[in-house]
Amino acid sequence: MEIRELHGCSPTQTEDLKRLMTELSDKVAFTFEKCMAVLEDANCHLYAIEEEEHVIGCASLCVFHSPSGTKASIEDVVVSSAYRGQHLGKQLMEYVIEQAKAFSPIELHLTSAPKRVEANGLYKSMGFQKKETNTYRLNL
Repeated sequence: MEIRELHGCSPTQTEDLKRLMTELSDKVAFTFEKCMAVLEDANCHLYAIEEEEHVIGCASLCVFHSPSGTKASIEDVVVSSAYRGQHLGKQLMEYVIEQAKAFSPIELHLTSAPKRVEANGLYKSMGFQKKETNTYRLNL
């Protein structure tokens, strides 16, 4: 298995990513066009765990600059249910954090649904601290 940044998206990778996004949330409507929008954005980085040319896990790092400093959001962290329990999520997160160091100093943010107990435990074990804030969303 290899973890690497994707720079293109083949039809097989698109289907693999679509399946992963469905495992993350049944509300995600993943398409090739959405994948390309991420890949073409210089501030977004899509990392994948691959096995035999199939994507079995992924995470994205979205970097942005604000007056209070450089920040990044880690999004869409998911490992295929068929591969869970092999510490691949931890390896993926370690890889993403290592890549984020290139933008230091940087503050990393991520969100995780409370029902994702294992994922939340992983993030806490890696040093992420729960931020006491309200999160709001406005779909436009």
